[in-house]
Amino acid sequence: MIGRLNHIAIAVPDLAAASAKYRDLLGAKVGAPQALPGHGVTAVFVDTGNTKVELLEPLGELSPIAAFLIKNPSGGMHHICFEVADLAEAAAKLVEGGARILGDGTPRIGAHGLPVLFLHPKDFDGTLIELEQLQSP
Repeated sequence: MIGRLNHIAIAVPDLAAASAKYRDLLGAKVGAPQALPGHGVTAVFVDTGNTKVELLEPLGELSPIAAFLIKNPSGGMHHICFEVADLAEAAAKLVEGGARILGDGTPRIGAHGLPVLFLHPKDFDGTLIELEQLQSP
């Protein structure tokens, strides 16, 4: 069902400082910040060639990243994202198997402009998983 690892997301307390570390110390290609109000975050994608690292900073006090940073002030891994060929089919199979989809189960548009769903971390060994619909060819 899951395809390629699309990205690993890291919550950071200071997006500019984290972006500079990836760009200046690691020599990575770092994208421009994108505000994603529907997800309560500002994101920057770091291109590593074979996948991406998504740096996330809270966008407002109600951001899920703000709550994460209260528990983890230095930041840390927030979620991993896998691509799926058919998001609706994947969701149905996961729910049938007992997995929980966060929110109301309706896909939202993610940072890449594609539908995404998040799976409850308690169902996946403590890891929040994002599923992203593959872009149609």
